[in-house]
Amino acid sequence: MTWRAAVPTWCWWLIALAMVAGGQEIRVGAGKAEAAAARGETASARAELSDYRLEVSERDRRTAAQARAVEQRRQALADEEGASARQKLELAQGRAAAAESAAGGLRGEIARLRAGRAATCDSIAAQQRQAGTSAVVVLGGLLEESDRMAGDLAAALERSRIAGLACESIYNGLTK
Repeated sequence: MTWRAAVPTWCWWLIALAMVAGGQEIRVGAGKAEAAAARGETASARAELSDYRLEVSERDRRTAAQARAVEQRRQALADEEGASARQKLELAQGRAAAAESAAGGLRGEIARLRAGRAATCDSIAAQQRQAGTSAVVVLGGLLEESDRMAGDLAAALERSRIAGLACESIYNGLTK
């Protein structure tokens, strides 16, 4: 008989069961330790994610505040330049109205000279009168038309110049 035969079979089963149970206990303990480590890593990752989200939201808030400040500065500059351009346009319109008034006086003087020319020409011969009257009429008409056109062009040029200067000023203010 060997020493294995001296130990009853049920003891062998009991030893095997104890060994399997011990192995399982070791595996369960290791699993619990791994689960606890994973929970710790998850909590750490959640904390890092929360910190990252806070950092990103703070950066977004600062960037939005900076963008608002830049936009408000640009809008204030554009509003200021627009008001200045409107004042200049009103001044130019006043000067154009004064020039138009003066031009109206000149046109009246031309009309008076035409009428005077027509009255003095009654005593001259018909051919001379017709030639002289037509020259005065043509020259007077040309002078009136050129005066009117010069006034219109000057007003348009002044409006264009003021708008261009305002645009240039706004651009220079925004690029600084």
